[in-house]
Amino acid sequence: MDVSKQIGIDDVKVVAPVGHYLALRLGFAFPMEEINNLPPDWVEHYTTQRFMLSDPVIRWIYANVGAVRWSDIDLEDHNRVLAQARTFGLRFGLAVSVFDNNPEGQRSFGSFARADREFTEPEIRLLTAYVTRRHHEKAPPRNITNAEIEALRMVKDGLRLKQIAHELGVSEGAVKQRLKNAKKKLGAQTGAHAAALAADYGLI
Repeated sequence: MDVSKQIGIDDVKVVAPVGHYLALRLGFAFPMEEINNLPPDWVEHYTTQRFMLSDPVIRWIYANVGAVRWSDIDLEDHNRVLAQARTFGLRFGLAVSVFDNNPEGQRSFGSFARADREFTEPEIRLLTAYVTRRHHEKAPPRNITNAEIEALRMVKDGLRLKQIAHELGVSEGAVKQRLKNAKKKLGAQTGAHAAALAADYGLI
C-alpha cells in the first residue's frame, strides 16, 4: 500500500501538531507553492530576526536530500535559531528535503514541529513520502510541445491572438488549438494562467 497517496494535509497536522512549513518546487527565486502553518508569533520573530540565512535547518535542506531530526543536524547555530524555536513551542522538529535531479533544478522541502517528543521512524517515513508526492505532483508536464511553449511565451508578453498568429505565420485557429492543448497539459483555466504556470515551471 502506497502511504504517500493516503496522507493528506489533515494527517500532517496530526503528526506535526505545532506546525509545518512546506516549499514546493523551489528554484532560484520563489517556490511554486508555499504553505506556512507555523505559529504566527514564531513566523513574525523568525522574519524580524532574519533567521533564514543562518537557520541550520534551511542550510541542511539545501545541502542534503532525505530527512533528519532537528536534533541530529550537526551545523553551527550561531544565532541560536533552534534554541529560540523551542521557546515558541517548536521543541522537536523534522526537516525533509526532496530533489530528483530534475532539469529545472527545483527542490521541495518541509519542516515539521512537535512540542512533546521526537518524530518516530514511521512518522519520518510518512512525512518524507508526503513531501516527495507533493514534489512530483508539481512537476512540469513533459509532453508540452515547442509550438505550445512559443504561443505561451507570446501570451506572457501580452500579445493578442491575432498578433500571435501573425508572428508565427499560422491561423488564429491554430494558435487557439495550441493554447487549448497547453491549458489542458498544465491544468490551467485560461491562456494567461497557462503562461503564468509555464513561467513558474521555467518553461518560458
